[in-house]
Amino acid sequence: AQLSFTRELVRHPSLRTREGSAQDLLYAAMAERGLEMDRWELDPADLSTHEGFGPVAVSYENVTNVGGTSRPAAGRGRSLILNGHDDVVPEGPAEAWSRSPWDAPVIDGWMYGRGAGDMKAGLAANLFAF
Repeated sequence: AQLSFTRELVRHPSLRTREGSAQDLLYAAMAERGLEMDRWELDPADLSTHEGFGPVAVSYENVTNVGGTSRPAAGRGRSLILNGHDDVVPEGPAEAWSRSPWDAPVIDGWMYGRGAGDMKAGLAANLFAF
């Protein structure tokens, strides 16, 4: 099930500022597991006041973050945050690929495709670890 989910996530062409369909998939998967869901857009003005802010050249308009929170019945123990990103670097020239970068084939035990190693497999691992 985890491998299947990872393949499905890799198949979403989530280039920077176009992560919407991948975010929708992650949102639905977390909601199905009973997490309290949140979705928000970044506010560049708010971010610019943070000491670690680094200016970016892309617009945050229509770029959302999603998060799921599990609140146990008994509030004992520590908190744990599992996070990652689903945006990927551009795929480059199509002729450089022997197949689509969004196919996610598993060949000789390795999954290929944009984001298969960083960071979509990590997001799937987070979800299934939960």
